[in-house]
Amino acid sequence: MSRRSQLMRYLGSRLLLAPVMLWLIASLVFLLLRVAPGDPVDALLGSRASEAARSQLRHQLGLDQPLPLQYLHFLGDLLHANLGTSLVNARSVGAIVRESLPASLELGLVALAIAIVLGLTAGFSGIARPEGKLDLVGRLYGIGTYALPSFWAAMVLQLVFAVGLGWFPVGGRYPPTLVPPTGTGFYLLDGLLSGNWQVISGALRHLALPAFTLGLLLSGIFDNALRLNLRRALRSDYVEAARSRGIGERQVVLRHALPNALLPVLTIAGITVASLIGGALLIEVIYSWPGIAYRLQEAINQRDYPLVQGIVVVVAALVVLVSLVVDVLVALLDPRISF
Repeated sequence: MSRRSQLMRYLGSRLLLAPVMLWLIASLVFLLLRVAPGDPVDALLGSRASEAARSQLRHQLGLDQPLPLQYLHFLGDLLHANLGTSLVNARSVGAIVRESLPASLELGLVALAIAIVLGLTAGFSGIARPEGKLDLVGRLYGIGTYALPSFWAAMVLQLVFAVGLGWFPVGGRYPPTLVPPTGTGFYLLDGLLSGNWQVISGALRHLALPAFTLGLLLSGIFDNALRLNLRRALRSDYVEAARSRGIGERQVVLRHALPNALLPVLTIAGITVASLIGGALLIEVIYSWPGIAYRLQEAINQRDYPLVQGIVVVVAALVVLVSLVVDVLVALLDPRISF
């Protein structure tokens, strides 16, 4: 069987498994929300509401139906791409997700770019002199940024650069005195497309500090990954063979060792993109960034079952999609991988 046929077969199997994975995740979230402490009726009406009002609202929300029937209705809505309606504000869950997701993607992608630049720079710094001062600093940087508690680092940077120095806003996504741009939902992109410098500067000032915080915390992952894989590549047989042919050390590193060392980094970048979609919860909460993770935290506190379920299903679908794309890219770039 040719490599192309193997790749298509692998892609087909992953596509067939994706709906099964989403069904398992959605079912698990549905079950956990029902068995977790707390009642959405109490969250909406308060504990002092009359029993009649509570019963009426429970019936209105469909929470008085048997659990299997609620589950079947939930799956039926998912099959029709209907994520339901928020219990708190009666808005469509799909509309809330479409409104919040661009904010998280914008924050995540800028943070990922910062993390790659910082991490790869630190990881590559000690290659010329292993065990030297630069190598030691790079290793300490990778371990330190990876081990930093995200909430602590975010609050320290917020206190220093926003409260103390006043260089950046404390929180939010856009200046409250200005009307947010309309269009794609990505404020930087909307500003670039419209050529409006006021939109670009306002969005960039609010984005800079949370994106740098998240990028700094993630950069240690790329630093450690590149450092370990580059050292392994430099000790490999094909690098020794290149050196024996008289090729200079610079060319050995850049043309032979580095491309192979970057393949695992590509996989890590894909996984990081997927996790950033819904995993930057503490950063979004601390900086009051109106992304999908922030909405998820609000929905959990308010026991908003449909909104929690909808956000988790959308994030899971994006994670599965990004993971599939990364797997295919790595397989295309690395002929050593077999299926």
